[in-house]
Amino acid sequence: MTTKSPTKYFEAVGRRKTAIARVRLFPGTKAGYEVNGKSLETYFPVAEMQATAMAAITNGKAADKFHITVKVSGGGISGQADAMRLGIARALLVYDVQLRGGLKKLGFLKRDPRAKERRKFGFKKARKSPQWSKR
Repeated sequence: MTTKSPTKYFEAVGRRKTAIARVRLFPGTKAGYEVNGKSLETYFPVAEMQATAMAAITNGKAADKFHITVKVSGGGISGQADAMRLGIARALLVYDVQLRGGLKKLGFLKRDPRAKERRKFGFKKARKSPQWSKR
């Protein structure tokens, strides 16, 4: 029985609204992105979302090239891109703590706490009340 030596990677989790991204950074291999088994351009066809997802690695000035694999679930396309950015930033911290100052200054290490507000009883939506009539 042959045992395969585990490939070293740096893993972290990023969240935004209901989206969850599990990120793995593989150093030393050829650079590239893989999101749910697809390329980054295929998964995020909008250029703005691609830029959001890659922002932590491009602005983080990571010395090595990384192959990044991401498993994303839940939420919409914007929330998934933000969750991926947070996951990459956290994984970069596992790789090198010296990058913390730059990532923190850019705001990539803060989890955005905004989420959909729950619906209250007697209301149509979270804050929209039914039409009121005086008579």
